[in-house]
This record gives sequence, C-alpha cells and structure tokens, in this order.
Amino acid sequence: MKVSFKNMEGLDLAARLELPLEGVVKAYAIFAHCFTCSKNLTAVRNIARSLTHAGIGVLRFDFTGLGDSDGDFANTNFSTNINDLYAASDFLKENYESPQLLIGHSLGGAAVLFASANIKTVKAVVTIGAPFGPGHVSHLFKNSIAEIEERGIADVNIGGRTFEVKKQFLDDIANADIKSILKNLNKALLILHSPQDLIVAIENASKIYVEAYHPKSFISLDGADHLLSKKEDSLYVGNVISTWSSRYLMVDAETESKLNHHQDVPVSVILNGNHYTTDIYTTDHHLLADEPLSLGGNNKGPNPFEYLLSSLGSCTAITLRMYINRKKWDVTSIKILLDSKMEKDQYTIYRDLQFQGNIDEIQLKRLHEIADKCPVHKTFIHRKIDIIDKPPL
Repeated sequence: MKVSFKNMEGLDLAARLELPLEGVVKAYAIFAHCFTCSKNLTAVRNIARSLTHAGIGVLRFDFTGLGDSDGDFANTNFSTNINDLYAASDFLKENYESPQLLIGHSLGGAAVLFASANIKTVKAVVTIGAPFGPGHVSHLFKNSIAEIEERGIADVNIGGRTFEVKKQFLDDIANADIKSILKNLNKALLILHSPQDLIVAIENASKIYVEAYHPKSFISLDGADHLLSKKEDSLYVGNVISTWSSRYLMVDAETESKLNHHQDVPVSVILNGNHYTTDIYTTDHHLLADEPLSLGGNNKGPNPFEYLLSSLGSCTAITLRMYINRKKWDVTSIKILLDSKMEKDQYTIYRDLQFQGNIDEIQLKRLHEIADKCPVHKTFIHRKIDIIDKPPL
C-alpha cells in the first residue's frame, strides 16, 4: 500500500509498504534503492514480494528528490540518504514496529551499512551490488568532476537521465569512513554481488567482506547484472535474504503462533494504524477497502458495502456468461448496475441487468432467472449465515 512520511527537512517521501498475505508480520525491513533509481525498480518489487511471502513486511521508499518524493536531488548527498533511512525507521516505529532488517542495493547498500549503526533494533544488514564506500559513485560522473570543482555544480548524465550534482556531494562522499563502520557494525551481514557486475566490480564485495567481522556471509550472484534485470535473479535474491535473515530476526511467541494459525486462511483483512485504509489479502490477490474523504477515510479503495455489491455483481456476471457460452447465445457484453438502501432493519439491493447482443424476450427472461441462481445471490436469499468468532489464541 502507498504510504508517505516526512524527512528531517519536513519534505514528503513517497513509499510503499508491502505486507505478508497471511496478515501477520514477523519482522519489518527497509529497502534502500540504488543511486538515482527509485522504489519502483522491478528488482526491488520482486525482492520485496519474496520477503513478504516469508512473513516480512517491507518498506521501500524514494530518497529525497527521486521518484515520487519531494525535494531537489541537487541538494542531497550521501548523508541525506542516511537521514532518510532514519526517517523511514522512525515511520515504522511510530506506526507499526521498528525495523530489524535493512537491505540496500548499490549505493543504497553503503547507506544501510552507515544507517544501521544508529538504528538499534536492526539485527541484520544486506548489501546487493554495493560499493566499498560511497565514493565509488563519483566514477559515474568523472568527466564532470573538474567542472563541479570549478563551478560548484554541473549537469551530469546518469543512466540516460540528467541530474545536477553539487560540490557538496563530492565532499560528503569523500569524508565517509566505511572501514570504521564495518569494524563496528555488530550486526549480521549478508553480501550479495555478481562477478559479472559491470557497474560495481566484484572487488568491492571482497573489500566489504574482509573489513567486516563475523557473522558475515557472501553469496555470488553468478550471471546477474548490476540491476538484477532478469526476474529469476531478483526472486532468487529475495528468497536468499528471507532464508538467511530468519536466523537473526526476533519473533515473539505470540506472533509465531499467529503465523502458524493463519497459514491456511483464504482471506485476511488487516487495518494498521488509526486510518481506515484496509488491506485485504486473498490467496493470490491484494485489494484495498476504505471510506470516502467525507467520512474521514483516504478513499483508496471501495467501501465495505461496495465490495458486498461487487461480490454479488461479479458472481452474477460470471454465472450468466457461463450459461450464455453453454447455450451459444449472441451476447457480446453483460453490464450489471447495483445500488442498495438501508431502511430501518431492511437492507435492499437494486439490480439492473443489461445485455448487448442479439437475444429475444424469451432469452432475456431466462437470463434473469439464471441471474438469481448465482451462488452469492443464493447465499444472500436462501442461506442462513452464521458469523462465529474464533476464540483468541
């Protein structure tokens, strides 16, 4: 789901919070994207999806001045990236739970190493294609360094896009002491890197590994490129992280019990925080429910009664299409308009069936009869529905 939070300058940072389908989160992670990338990079989404399948909630966000976040990239530097990570951690702490896992891709990997020193709840850190210190990124605009030094600013082309880079950015990355950070990391560290990485050479991973203390692990992403462009590479990375981190994440007994209890539940509904935006997870899909702005909601999804009407409407349409296909009737489109009204203790649903095609009055009458035979309609009309609360665990 879409969320946002303020950075230390009061600017809004755009983010997405991915939650497990089972509805129970055993730990939270923050994902820091690569230099000039965004939270919506395909590899980032795939890795987050793999982690949520393992019960880990993932907050992925855009650094200041990038993606959908506010701010001017030219006024940012490596230090502001670290501060943005602190802001992301504070957001999770205030609204959900403090993060236990930090994951960073490329320069984001260097950023999570630095940020982890001051986020005490973090138990494990993962770097993906990360440089040995932020100074490595200066090679991306080496042809502009002389101009930046002379004028204090220059336009540089990175990945086909133009960015303004100021001298303060160069000064900031030059002063970052990665060796000291690694010597005092005191967290479990996983280093993922491809020997074929043409952007950040594999030697960077070797240097990080040598300088860090145990527990540390290195996994070669043989055949992958820097951006993990192939889907199988990013999914593999997500699966490796979820398996490796399970050894270090702290999961309390109550959460573990809920995880086991929810494994076979076909629908989970989760409402976190004090807003009305609600996540609905089915076996294979993620839906949102909400209330309109006039009732204090965020209007990010249909309200519960709209879902009730949608359930009836979609079931009716599917039932009609199955019958029409079997009869081979000439119906090209089915449109169902639904409304409802609550009067005293009576809830009434009004349904208008509309068809496009070549059918006569006898066929039309039969289709109205078939509409009443859809399973949801029969459940509403002919079934006594009991709602039984399971006892608390």
